[in-house]
Amino acid sequence: MENLFLKFSISSDHQKTINTQLMKAKATLKQIAKELNVSVSTVSKALNDSPEISEQTKIKIKEYAKLKNYKPNVIGLNLKNRKTKTIGVIIPNILNSFFAKVFSGIEKVADKKGYNVIMCISNESLEKEAHTLEMLSNGTIDGFILSISEEAQKAHEYNHFKEIINDGTPIVMFDRTTDEVECDKVIVDDFDSALNSTQHLIDLGCKNIALLSSVDNLSVGKLRAEGYLQALKNNNIPVNEKIILRTDSEEGLNENIEAIFDNNVIDGIFALDENDSVAALKMGVKKGYEIPENLSIIGFADGILASRRLSPSLTTVSQHGIEIGEVAAKLLIERLESKEENVVYVTKVIKTKLKERESTRSI
Repeated sequence: MENLFLKFSISSDHQKTINTQLMKAKATLKQIAKELNVSVSTVSKALNDSPEISEQTKIKIKEYAKLKNYKPNVIGLNLKNRKTKTIGVIIPNILNSFFAKVFSGIEKVADKKGYNVIMCISNESLEKEAHTLEMLSNGTIDGFILSISEEAQKAHEYNHFKEIINDGTPIVMFDRTTDEVECDKVIVDDFDSALNSTQHLIDLGCKNIALLSSVDNLSVGKLRAEGYLQALKNNNIPVNEKIILRTDSEEGLNENIEAIFDNNVIDGIFALDENDSVAALKMGVKKGYEIPENLSIIGFADGILASRRLSPSLTTVSQHGIEIGEVAAKLLIERLESKEENVVYVTKVIKTKLKERESTRSI
């Protein structure tokens, strides 16, 4: 009873002291990093005597950590240091056949190397993407393979990736990537592929080539559009904005595609996504075009729907999704199993291939 009485009769000044001590005990790496205006990675390395950090910075960080009564989370450290032999894969859209192929490639390599795979869908949501990263990085997985969500690219918000990497969990990005995050990446040659595809239409004799895009808010969409424009420039073909449709959604494309056909003369179409390709072909047939006799179409996709289930079948840019997945998985596993520290990040470029089918004439 005496102890209970003492507990409740502590003066307000003493209570403030106790509260302060309790707050000190809760200091985290993130809080220390924020207060000292350095990265979480720098704080972690300084507290672990990494040779990468200067002595002056180490002393400053260690003294501040001591002042804040910082204590490493032993359970958390054990979780982080324990290998789970599990890879987390985050893809934006499971209905997209390209992402399904990439996942197939990841699984193939992971299985061969003895790793399990957990797949999560961001559904193009920044919030869900960030939450999934945070949830799985607490000892559930060893590393991530992912393609950035539409919302993250639109908002240019990439801090959630940087925090995970700074905390020691490696990430390999594929397809949709950003220069703002330092990590391993696997991409296709979007710009060159678009340039070469547009050039192919020009070589077929097309002079009025429409561009259809529902992915203009994505990094890949922008690169493909730039490749198209460069091909026109290389051939001294003036840019006709009336036959260029760049939107951020399928809805936006479907609402405006008919006007492109009704109000303009076109003899070629370059579509930047599988859904755009299908929409272009269907609209061309609806408007009475003879394909490929007076309208040639190339689509940036190689899903079953675009390439085999349509009549005429579509000439497409194949992105080699399975190969992208295999390369991404190999990169991540090599980094996870490397004995070396500070392995240089690499970007692997997978070359695309134009698969000619019935929607383009033969040269």
